[in-house]
Amino acid sequence: MRQETTSTSSPQLSTGVTPATNNERDLPSETAETSSVTEECLPVGMSLKKPDTLDPPSCLPAARSCPNLEQQSTGCSSTSDSSSPSPSPGPAGPRFKPLAEGDIQVCYLNHARTLVSKILSSKFLRRWETHHLYLNDACLSSKTLTGFLQQPVPYSSMTEVYAVARWDPTYKYCLRIVLPDGSLLLQASNAYTRDQWYHSILWKKSIFKYQHTVSINTKEDIILKELKSMVDFALWTPLQDERVNGTPLEVVAKLLEDSSIPKLSNSKDNKIKDKEEIDKNVENLNDQRSWAEAVLGVAAPLLEKAPPPPVLARALARLTHQHPKSSLVPAIAPAITRCLKHTVDFGKSPDMRKLIQVFIAALYQNDDGEQSIRDYISSIHGPGSDCPHPRILPNLVSICVAAIFHRFETPKYDLDIGKIPPVPPLNCYLLVLTITSEYCDWRPGLSALLQPVPFPEGALANKQVQETIMTDLMCRLAQDPRCTVHRVLLPVRELRPGWIHIAAPSNPACPDDGTLFGKMLTSLLECCCRRKKFISSLLKQTGSACILLGVRGCDAAQEALCLMLEWRLLPNEEARLQVVSALQSTPLGKDRYSALCQRQKNLQELQQKGGPKKLVLPVRATDADVALLLGGGALGNLECLSLAFTSVTSACAEQLIKLPALRYLNLWATQFGDAGLQMISEHLQKLQVLNLCETPVSDKGISTLASLTSLRKLNLNSTKLSAQTFESLKKRLPSLQEFDVRYTEAW
Repeated sequence: MRQETTSTSSPQLSTGVTPATNNERDLPSETAETSSVTEECLPVGMSLKKPDTLDPPSCLPAARSCPNLEQQSTGCSSTSDSSSPSPSPGPAGPRFKPLAEGDIQVCYLNHARTLVSKILSSKFLRRWETHHLYLNDACLSSKTLTGFLQQPVPYSSMTEVYAVARWDPTYKYCLRIVLPDGSLLLQASNAYTRDQWYHSILWKKSIFKYQHTVSINTKEDIILKELKSMVDFALWTPLQDERVNGTPLEVVAKLLEDSSIPKLSNSKDNKIKDKEEIDKNVENLNDQRSWAEAVLGVAAPLLEKAPPPPVLARALARLTHQHPKSSLVPAIAPAITRCLKHTVDFGKSPDMRKLIQVFIAALYQNDDGEQSIRDYISSIHGPGSDCPHPRILPNLVSICVAAIFHRFETPKYDLDIGKIPPVPPLNCYLLVLTITSEYCDWRPGLSALLQPVPFPEGALANKQVQETIMTDLMCRLAQDPRCTVHRVLLPVRELRPGWIHIAAPSNPACPDDGTLFGKMLTSLLECCCRRKKFISSLLKQTGSACILLGVRGCDAAQEALCLMLEWRLLPNEEARLQVVSALQSTPLGKDRYSALCQRQKNLQELQQKGGPKKLVLPVRATDADVALLLGGGALGNLECLSLAFTSVTSACAEQLIKLPALRYLNLWATQFGDAGLQMISEHLQKLQVLNLCETPVSDKGISTLASLTSLRKLNLNSTKLSAQTFESLKKRLPSLQEFDVRYTEAW
């Protein structure tokens, strides 16, 4: 007899399903045509003769469903004692969305052995009806209770559910539901829809079977067995919907909630008098923990695949808080890891955030708490130099910052009530932030997350926070040579305080005598902040701290004071004399001030009237040549300077800013970059023509040209200019008349 398997069958698993008989496929066609219809439609376990037109379930697609359910829902006999395979992450092949309702063709075959029923059930008199079926919680029903479906079909009455091969040229894509007194045939329009109905019915049957079993049994082993069956089904089914994984997890939450016991009972005077009562409560707590461990042991594979619902997250948080040193903590670690990898916004899942906070606190309460946290963070980071999961770091930081913020923002309790609200621990979350800063690949992201200071003032005044965040974490970020990392020290906006301002000796949150402030200032001045804008803001917010550290001999503070004098940023003569006195108070400061005076003298000579108005350097000129040229005599009349096709870089910007009368500057095809462009934008305010064609400048430096309000001609041909930056630049440069943006994004 010709058999047709469905498109979703799995050959590897189908071979493990034993057919009802070995002779069914060898039936001659004549025998198949003459066998009775009634005997064809009997279930495998009830067959009196060899089935004929309805194929045995050896060709069913049920092999892709949960193996535990195959024995009841597919061709495997319910009495089979073969062990089911271990659950797999999921089957290969198409995926389906669970059906709750839909239109389908229905036919009913009666198993009665009367002559009339045989005639009515013959293939020539079969009648198909169109019904709109509903998959309810306990039964399958039709929208119109007429014809074959005058009564709902309970899931408990379904002996078997399986797909059948084409048993008539006219009808195909059929699904057979074996009932005690007959068979219900469902015919879909295609194989995909048939398989969708098939797996949806199995899913509903699985849920109903568990609920029915739990309602009549209270034995833990039976409940765990049915829970495992439902978990395995969720892992094996090709259905894809949050309800498929969410339903078993909600069942797990209910089991954990039902196992909760009341707190220790007290007498009227709030004193426990009976020792036996204490022992009983302790025993109940141990039983509760053992039950929770058993339930989580069954649900662990599903927790690695699906996020726990809020009710389960609350239950797990409560159990983890009550039993921090039990095996519950490592049992939920895979679920915590999955959440850290995939969660985008904990504002939408506060229960999960609370669970992770409790999990971190539980790890810290172990005998080797610090090492446990280090090992866990190392496991989620991975063995490589770069973490492959971009969401882990933001999630870890947001969870720890939220816990610290809550620790210091908890409202004061009512003294009349006398109940102190529980506050989360502090050391464990500070430790997590410190450990994350030890990974080089995480530091750029960590600095971006911490640049807007996320802690309240009360936290910054706390000694533990100062020792951990300021002395350890911020010091590590400040000494990182990467600009994207140590820029965390700067404020996000000019009026907001940054970490460098918090570390200033004049700030109450300063953790030391200014050593950390000096390290921060050194890193910034050596890299990206040797600019007029930064020194000006430093003078406004931490000027007194710079003077104090300058008197104490801090190199970075003395260098900052010299730049304030050199760039004429001090507001009055009294402030200038105060800075000079601070510099002359130490031998190193005296040397710096003497060098500054010599530079100022040379600058005055350079800016004296005289010299050429136009100067063009040869092709092989370097930064050193520019320095020698500008130090050789008066160039006060110089208005036009061409460095086109030379080898100069951004380093020559320190020499170019000595020419305040410069109006034309040509840097075509040089290596002049963003750092130099930022510097000349602050000092050469009379610049009218600027040629940056074929230079490596980008939006970072080009955006600073907005301060050159006298600029009339600008050449940005073949640069990394973006359209957005160019539009913003045009609006902020009212005098701009000509521009060249060919071969850029703005072209």
